[in-house]
Amino acid sequence: MRFEGRCWRFGDNIPTDRLVKTQYVLEPMDVIVQHVLEDLNPEFPRAVQPGDIVFAGKHFGQSSGRAIAAKALQATRIGCVVAETFARTFYRNCFEIGLPALEVGLNPDLAADGDRVRVDLTSGEFTNLTTGTTVRGAAADPFLVDMLEAGGLIDLARSRPEVFR
Repeated sequence: MRFEGRCWRFGDNIPTDRLVKTQYVLEPMDVIVQHVLEDLNPEFPRAVQPGDIVFAGKHFGQSSGRAIAAKALQATRIGCVVAETFARTFYRNCFEIGLPALEVGLNPDLAADGDRVRVDLTSGEFTNLTTGTTVRGAAADPFLVDMLEAGGLIDLARSRPEVFR
């Protein structure tokens, strides 16, 4: 599973409440998506394009286990999200809804806003195509890749009921 797109750079310790502000949690997704990460980068919800890649530091998606945060990020139609580390619940929520995520020990200067980047989940490789720099993290677990390929946990359970008995 490979993804290539423009990088949107964010920092460390980004809680789910910054992904989706509390006042929008109960709104329809077409409203929520207009406000994803707007406090951290007001251009993001307006300018993000399908296939773009969110690149963050440590503890991305921390604080609450609200699945709406991962769903809202997915609704922007990004290709995947890459972080140095993820909050465990957020990381698992990504795969359960079919949003690719890669955890890779990153140098904060590895990518900047607007750089072209490539992510390979099966090898764990992150490449900044703008600078030519490549780093390798841990590849995504094969079960999680299967989950992504199926479209998320529910679709995987429908396609492979023998796994979930």
